[in-house]
Amino acid sequence: MRQLSLVVTCTDRKITTPDPDLRVQTLPEGDVDHRVSVWTARIDRADDHLPLNRLYKGEHWVQVGALIERARQAGFTPELWVVSAGLGLQPALATAPSYAAALSPRHADSVASTSEERIRWWARLQAARGAARLQDLAKRGPVLLVLSEVYATALNAELCALGEAGDDVLLVGGDRDVTGIQRVPANRALRRALGGTLTSLNVRMAISWLEHCSPAGRLTSSDTTAAWTRWAESVRSPERYDRTPMSDEAVRAFIRVQTEQHPEYSRTRLHRLLRESGRACEQKRFAMLYAQTMGA
Repeated sequence: MRQLSLVVTCTDRKITTPDPDLRVQTLPEGDVDHRVSVWTARIDRADDHLPLNRLYKGEHWVQVGALIERARQAGFTPELWVVSAGLGLQPALATAPSYAAALSPRHADSVASTSEERIRWWARLQAARGAARLQDLAKRGPVLLVLSEVYATALNAELCALGEAGDDVLLVGGDRDVTGIQRVPANRALRRALGGTLTSLNVRMAISWLEHCSPAGRLTSSDTTAAWTRWAESVRSPERYDRTPMSDEAVRAFIRVQTEQHPEYSRTRLHRLLRESGRACEQKRFAMLYAQTMGA
């Protein structure tokens, strides 16, 4: 059977409570490099390590277990890797103490407040503690990644390198298309068919993809792609929301805050983010307010 590297994000739910020193929110003020240095020193001297595949818990992690089993059933030999804001890229059999670190900007233990700082945090953390880079996994065989938008943004440099190095790579989720990587964007319209919450949607989509894989075939074969696409189109059920209307000033404030946190986000993506938060602003009106706010 072909080896398949499965790359998933960690979860903030752990089976034990982290010590205060192992919460990013307790790091001293300073630049990213200094904070990473302090953080890795704390991780290195911590006790009570557990294998990562036993450290995490919750719906997301339960579905990761199902993903591994489905990969076996599809004819692969899966090896699980974890993308962790506190540990870098690690095999799931590696050990670590319980910790609290997140790339998500609104998390209490977020590693940084801006996209640029999150990118730098990841690069410095990988240099200090990472067991491998994404592009290294291409040497082992096909790679299946399940990443949220914020994690994919921080890992974009490694994703681009993986796209150059690999020839059978699938990304479920992510924030943009990457040359050399086949991408299946997150799709809320599949949630009814797949079940569960948004927390595990990307993993459930990856499981579904493997269910459509030809035994011993390529992960990204044209047959698998066509079969999964037909299935997704047949079961999609767009979610509808009772969104809350917003004043012009509230929309402008949203744009200012989000562009400061995510300077790389396009207008279209910001509009989608607003709508996903349960608020309403018609597309043409949002475009006008965006132009006024950004001076475009």
